[in-house]
Amino acid sequence: MLNFQKKLLRNKMQLAITALGNHQIKFIAEILPAVRDCKCNILEIRSSRLAQSTAAYLLIQGNWNQIAKFESTLDIIQRRLDIKIHTLRPDQKDKIKECVPYSLETISLDRDNVTESITSFLFDREIDIEEITGSCYQAPYIQTSVFSTKFVILIPPQLHLLSLREEFLDFCDQLNIDAILEPIKR
Repeated sequence: MLNFQKKLLRNKMQLAITALGNHQIKFIAEILPAVRDCKCNILEIRSSRLAQSTAAYLLIQGNWNQIAKFESTLDIIQRRLDIKIHTLRPDQKDKIKECVPYSLETISLDRDNVTESITSFLFDREIDIEEITGSCYQAPYIQTSVFSTKFVILIPPQLHLLSLREEFLDFCDQLNIDAILEPIKR
């Protein structure tokens, strides 16, 4: 019985989905029952409102015919609701890296290149970005827009953490960014 279960797990595939539609269209209410009806499982889901739109991100798992059936169902939902859906079958042969997870939070005046500069700094040092969230808002007491970001990053073990922290804080000082870089505790 145990060998049969292992074989089933090996035959599982994943499907990454992004969906974007008008906020008035409740497409999540259409996609979730389709996952169930195709006998797939949700491994991860995120949804957020962006102005008058809604964006959803899902990672689905199933065997190859369940995933194929779900992809066909998504095509029907996309045409019927006039939304945008993109899918990708991620390569599951990724090597798991040994890294240290860190949280990185920044706040700065709203400038076009702040997030780009931060991501470039991280990628130049081969630091993976697992997640980015950010938003612009009107700062209290002043009439200026402020941009705030939160990153989850994976720092490779060969990077010296103290040197990286010092280099990053110098980088932030040059761009007038206030930042907090700390390990994620679980």
